[in-house]
Amino acid sequence: MTSFGPAALFGLCFGFVFGIGCSLAVMYSIYLGGYRKGIEDSLAPKKSQRFNAALEKIHARRAKSAPLK
Repeated sequence: MTSFGPAALFGLCFGFVFGIGCSLAVMYSIYLGGYRKGIEDSLAPKKSQRFNAALEKIHARRAKSAPLK
């Protein structure tokens, strides 16, 4: 371990921590952007075609999995 060097060990640790942290921050911001857009679409007075298609798919999936009474 002494031949590897403490500076390389610190660099590896900091690189791993900051690399993972930054990638998680980017993924979270992308997720929030999509979430905000979904909320905006659901609250809009005129729904988009993509929103209506997704809503139809959800209703079809629920009707298919609903138990018969």
